[in-house]
Amino acid sequence: MTLISISKASLEEKSIASRRWKSALIGLRIGSIGLELQKGQPVSVASPVRFADKAKLSWTRLSWPDISDQRWLSPVILLAGWEVASLLGWIPSRILAAPSAVLQTFWRLTIDAELPSALAVSLARMGVGLAIGVTTGSALALVAGLSKLGETLVDPPLQIIRPLPTLALTPLFIVWLGIGETPKIALIALGVTFPVYLNLFNAIRSVDPRLMEAGRSFGLRGWELIANVVLPGAMPGFLVGLRYALSVALLILVVAEQINASAGLGYLINNARDFMQTDVIVVCLLVYALLGLGADSVVRAIERRVLVWRPAFLKS
Repeated sequence: MTLISISKASLEEKSIASRRWKSALIGLRIGSIGLELQKGQPVSVASPVRFADKAKLSWTRLSWPDISDQRWLSPVILLAGWEVASLLGWIPSRILAAPSAVLQTFWRLTIDAELPSALAVSLARMGVGLAIGVTTGSALALVAGLSKLGETLVDPPLQIIRPLPTLALTPLFIVWLGIGETPKIALIALGVTFPVYLNLFNAIRSVDPRLMEAGRSFGLRGWELIANVVLPGAMPGFLVGLRYALSVALLILVVAEQINASAGLGYLINNARDFMQTDVIVVCLLVYALLGLGADSVVRAIERRVLVWRPAFLKS
């Protein structure tokens, strides 16, 4: 029994010693790998770091591509989901037409010249109202911005009228001007006047006084100073007001064309509503959206043309 116990004890000591020896070898191997990595030397194939690098490389190869800059992807997915839901009957056509049906309707209305003629009428309304509103707002801003007396006479009445919602004046305009084209154009002109006036008035009052002094030192006086210093310095603010005025004009146009219209995009929408033609309604709404994008692009082009002297444009 003593010999057996001694042999068991010796075997246990040997196993403990072998485990310690293995752990020491593993520690030495890990230390050598660390030194190789610090020196920039390649690690041997048998090291666990190499296997980890291979696993990381394989995972990188299987990862998704970077789509952070693909702004077109989400609209395409939305349109595809819309089309599939319409084909499966989840979205009835009486609720919302499928994108394919909208495209076919757009093509049909374009070929029949129904959509271009309606678009021309709506553009004429918006253009006339925009021209009247921009002219009126600019003239009032010049009077109020260039003279303290002008500000006293012009600004208080405009600040009283400005908080009133333009569309809330529709019934009063119908009583005054009837139900023809005049109230539609007047609503657009009134809505456009205020953003142009406010932005141009603030831009005139914010012109750098050093520019004014520089103009006077070159002998500019009166209208020469206004035309060569004040108005160019206020042009960025005017263009900001113009961009905002275009969006307001488009919004009022959408509502104004619902008032007893006999032509235009609003007329198409009213007829389509009566016959539950959602494809025609969606086509007209898309045209309104394209009008807004086009108007904004026009103002941006004007900015690049007119404001070439600004440092931001010079850098670009």
